[in-house]
Amino acid sequence: MKPKIFIDSDIILDLFAKREPHFIHSSKLFTLIDKGEVAAFTSPLIFANLHYLLKKFSSNAVAMKNLRKLKTLIKILPINEKVIEQSLNSDFSDFEDAIQYFTAVNNGVRLLVTRNKRDFKKSKIPVLTAEEFLKMRETEKR
Repeated sequence: MKPKIFIDSDIILDLFAKREPHFIHSSKLFTLIDKGEVAAFTSPLIFANLHYLLKKFSSNAVAMKNLRKLKTLIKILPINEKVIEQSLNSDFSDFEDAIQYFTAVNNGVRLLVTRNKRDFKKSKIPVLTAEEFLKMRETEKR
């Protein structure tokens, strides 16, 4: 069974902005996703945040092109009232991270991939960097 992972915005931004030294890991992760070896999910909020950030690096047209490509690789999970309620009442210090976390959990995704692990200290599911996830996959293959 292929792993289901929730991908946070920093991992996607590392890929699109080619941010070193993280680009290599995000690139390898998205190669696995493209090959269908990993099922990847994110939230609509991340798409909105990425659009805002990608426009700063390039243009609206390039940002939209990148997001369209991303949409072919990754499934977008719904944010609903339950997610907002849980996020408002959680111990997460960052409200946006709480939304991402509860979006993943409420949709049965049990692994979160981010470069900002410290913001997910309250997580009850594993939180890994892209590099850690790739190493875990290699270990499991042996």
